[in-house]
Amino acid sequence: QVQLVESGGGLVQPGGSLRLSCAASGFTFSSYRMNWYRQAPGKERELVAAITRTGSRSYVDSVKGRFTISRDNAKNTMYLQMNSLKPEDTAVYYCKADSPSPIVLAYWGQGTQVTVSS
Repeated sequence: QVQLVESGGGLVQPGGSLRLSCAASGFTFSSYRMNWYRQAPGKERELVAAITRTGSRSYVDSVKGRFTISRDNAKNTMYLQMNSLKPEDTAVYYCKADSPSPIVLAYWGQGTQVTVSS
């Protein structure tokens, strides 16, 4: 059974930091591209950061220099270190796993709430 379980969300003041985790099970984690998405109230879900199976990283412009995505294949876990948080970072954060080509398959976690407010 495939599972993606996010944790680490919460309430933080502007300028603060949080580290999100995504624990994976039920599939070959090391072979999958892993992603962090977020969805703010009234907005579409957006891709925040991604890391390939070889460790290449990419970020949406709004988080470059503040967020860092990483993975630990030995622990089947992905992370998102978020620094210098802003109120506009408030959203539900989701992890997503994309299968290696040519198979087209994706798994989603249930999400974790991040609220940046004073």
